[in-house]
Amino acid sequence: MPEGHTIHRLARDVADRFAGRTLDASSPQGKFADGAALLDGTALTATEAHGKHLFLGFGSVGWVHIHLGLYGTFRFGEGVPPEPVGQVRLRLATRPGETPAGPLHYADLRGPTRCELLAEPEKQAVSDRLGPDPLRAASAPEAAWARISRSRTSIAALLMDQKIVAGVGNVYRAEVLFRHGIDPYRAGRDLTRAEWDGLWEDLVALMTDGVRKNRIDTVSHAHTPEAMGRPPRVDDHGGEVYVYRRAGQPCLVCGSPVATAELAARNLFWCPHCQQERPPDR
Repeated sequence: MPEGHTIHRLARDVADRFAGRTLDASSPQGKFADGAALLDGTALTATEAHGKHLFLGFGSVGWVHIHLGLYGTFRFGEGVPPEPVGQVRLRLATRPGETPAGPLHYADLRGPTRCELLAEPEKQAVSDRLGPDPLRAASAPEAAWARISRSRTSIAALLMDQKIVAGVGNVYRAEVLFRHGIDPYRAGRDLTRAEWDGLWEDLVALMTDGVRKNRIDTVSHAHTPEAMGRPPRVDDHGGEVYVYRRAGQPCLVCGSPVATAELAARNLFWCPHCQQERPPDR
């Protein structure tokens, strides 16, 4: 499932291609036909991301709420759009001969968990159910800390709860805990406020970098392939990481085998040596 940086990057990419332009909208698959008919011939007025949720604004028509889920994709193309291939839930395309003129673009949405047209209060209700997002300027860590600091649940599980922190997925969860030497099984209430503030600040920095690069890189300069003389990581998620999907391989810092286990139906990765349980002094 795409993590929050991907959705924020997607919001930016949609705006770059379609903002302010009158669009043709269709649902070749047919599952969003009524919504597409209302959008057809209107202009994109805003894009917004909150965690793993994408919102496309079309003025008085409302907001298209998209959640890609595990299998959804949003792909862009240039020029006159070809005949749709596969199950395209929503196609957006610029119109030839617009004034002012601009390059032709189109985008196809396939396989999302959710694609629906919402009014402003309904959109706000979706956001109200989500926790603070490290990539939203208005978000602050206090609301998440209020819940984490009272919870017996592991910090690894809490970071994946979108009602507590929006946008963090399996990669950022594993990597930020490693970078701060925190045992993923430590209860939320056993973190200090300083530890939580450090995690939040690091998530802001890592995810902002993820938006810029459109990939996840979490290793310091000392642990890059060039610095260590090791081959680059080869993985469909891309990027250089410390522990994610590196089960059994040597930790880049201490050399111990990276461990893995299932937690809340997701694979957890950590270094048992670098992330030993260290109860905080209170």
